[in-house]
Amino acid sequence: MLSWDEFDKEDAAEPAKGANAGHASEAAMDKLDSAGGAAALEARAANASDSAAVARAKAALNKLDVAEGLAELEGSAARVAVDEKRMINCRADLNQLVPFKYDWAWQKYLDGCANHWMPQEVNMTADIAVWRNPEGLTDDERRIVMRNLGFFSTADSLVANNLALAVYRLITNPECRQYILRQAFEEAIHTHAYQYCIESLGMDEGEIFNMYHEIPSVAKKAAWGLKYTRAISDPEFNTGTVETDKELLRNLIAYYCVLEGIFFYCGFTQILSMGRRNKMTGVAEQFQYILRDESMHLNFGIDVINQIKIENPHLWDAELKEEASQMILQGTQLEIEYARDTMPRGVLGMNAAMMEDYLKFIANRRLSQIGLKEEYPGTTNPFPWMSEIMDLKKEKNFFETRVIEYQTGGALSWD
Repeated sequence: MLSWDEFDKEDAAEPAKGANAGHASEAAMDKLDSAGGAAALEARAANASDSAAVARAKAALNKLDVAEGLAELEGSAARVAVDEKRMINCRADLNQLVPFKYDWAWQKYLDGCANHWMPQEVNMTADIAVWRNPEGLTDDERRIVMRNLGFFSTADSLVANNLALAVYRLITNPECRQYILRQAFEEAIHTHAYQYCIESLGMDEGEIFNMYHEIPSVAKKAAWGLKYTRAISDPEFNTGTVETDKELLRNLIAYYCVLEGIFFYCGFTQILSMGRRNKMTGVAEQFQYILRDESMHLNFGIDVINQIKIENPHLWDAELKEEASQMILQGTQLEIEYARDTMPRGVLGMNAAMMEDYLKFIANRRLSQIGLKEEYPGTTNPFPWMSEIMDLKKEKNFFETRVIEYQTGGALSWD
């Protein structure tokens, strides 16, 4: 049996040096390592008190091939240097978080954690009263609430599935993976928020959650996004060739630039406009928290896309540029159709024509953010009241605007 008394006092008195200076000498640390290893082996030794099951477990561990396990971790025992880190196709150990190469990814993770919220923090009492009152909302306003809850309740699940089943596995930078895990959790919170709204208002849950199957303008958007997930969600799919690397890049553009970067904006504008009019303020408050999260998701995704382009310039050829431009334009067209379906006539101080201008304004931003030519020259933002909340030119300073100077949920004002 080992005893800590075996450590002599001379070792403890040696001057500290090296990486552990101020804590323990290298000799003392070596002795601790040796003693710890021996103690671990001793713990695995069979003894008379072991049951048959415990004895089998110890015997199995004695046969464990550690080298085989290390191979599964996709790297050697060597420490990772910053220059070895890459966004895709990196063979360095993915489990070594530091040193950071992309400080912006880690900062976004910290910002996301600092702005944690949960749906139950939002008081839905006023919304329930308005929704149950036959005179509380117009038919147009009810249509907008139902259509948006129908689309978003599924859309965030599609995003989360894409992240968890495909993107996380294929992005080979640990600090970016850390943010992706945070984003996936936030998508789960968003889906929870829509469910909370639907349940609070007493809506038909089957009707709302099945809109992406039954309502054409909703179904088209969901179907458009899903086709970019099929290939990379295959467990056998791996990057490493020009074509597979491009396939991942297409997926990132589809989900960050279009699904989260265009498909969400008509609905956000409509619901936030309700909140400004003191209608459905609980739903609107939740949408504003969600918007804050989505703005960061969008900026993170664009940074990832652009970093992949920098590290792999051969991927960003004329063909893929044209394809990316078409993806954004197609997404814009689908959202224009959705806007016309959700508000066939003027409501909430806006109409479908104004929303079309706004979506073209957003599309120009998406194109320019990934280095493509704007396709709607001269388009401006027709909703100046949105500037504090959603003006895309202020995305980099999103947390500095007056409306969202907070750290947790439950304190938004609609002044």
